[in-house]
Amino acid sequence: MHGGAWNIPNEAIEACRSGCWRALEAGWEVLKNGGEALDAVEAAVVVLEDDPIFDAGTGSHLNRDGRVQLDAIVMDGRTLRAGAVAAVERIRNPIRLARRVMISGEHILLVGAGAEQFAMEQGMELCAPEELVVPRERELWQRARSNRLTNRATGSLGRSQHSDDDVPCNLAPPSSDVSTGTVGAVAMDSRGSLVAGTSTGGTFDKWPGRVGDSPLIGCGCYADLEGGGVSCTGWGEAIMKVVLAKSAVDMLRNDSRGAGQGPAAEEALPQKVARECVRLLAERVQGTGGLILLDRQGRPGFAFNTPRMAFGYVAADGTFVVSA
Repeated sequence: MHGGAWNIPNEAIEACRSGCWRALEAGWEVLKNGGEALDAVEAAVVVLEDDPIFDAGTGSHLNRDGRVQLDAIVMDGRTLRAGAVAAVERIRNPIRLARRVMISGEHILLVGAGAEQFAMEQGMELCAPEELVVPRERELWQRARSNRLTNRATGSLGRSQHSDDDVPCNLAPPSSDVSTGTVGAVAMDSRGSLVAGTSTGGTFDKWPGRVGDSPLIGCGCYADLEGGGVSCTGWGEAIMKVVLAKSAVDMLRNDSRGAGQGPAAEEALPQKVARECVRLLAERVQGTGGLILLDRQGRPGFAFNTPRMAFGYVAADGTFVVSA
């Protein structure tokens, strides 16, 4: 699982590690008792969505209108079925709604009011939009709004630390000091099913209605049992350009077919692919971010080119490895 790749400040590290640990516990509890990968991914991501330290669910960044708009996706690597939602404002845990779309919906991606209408028809409870807002994010938004008003009054063309009014977001990455994080999880169960999921509040001060990489198949998330499962985090506009999650799965598939260099080389394959994908992101589109993955044998890999990334995995002996 991961909780976002950015310049995590020292004072937030312990909270990020604690959140990662609890997400691993929730997902692993499902798997060790013989549960399904889909349930494990949902359980882990819900913990992260409910933790205000992460940019997903409660505690997400506010857009320029001062509202939270959430995106999420889940994908089954066995069937290639997927469900996703975007720009929802009254869903506390969008990963749960994404799952409903995958299981019960006739479409793959639902957005905004239509997604919330589907949630109600599925018996899901809606929350008030303000319940997703935490004081930290309201204060950041008010600061950004003040900067915009000052810039307009003075005719300034400069960018504030937290705003990209004057430079289109597909041309310049956000500051690494502001979380561009997303949360996600990948799990393989005892039956060999492989599932990946991603959830986010998106970039800080984003344009209303902006949808990033997270809910898009192949960009912020992808799972195919022939290759592996991936969840990405970072600057969405760059991740979309290189279809990062699908690129990672394709590399896993192709490299595993060409393997033959012994167990050590095969063991290193997931990590090699993760690093190669981050290199692609940086060199081809000057993007920042990271990803986690499991190959088709359930071996983990991770990489990032930001100062830090919150992530964790369950090692082969059942121990938890957590970093931030």
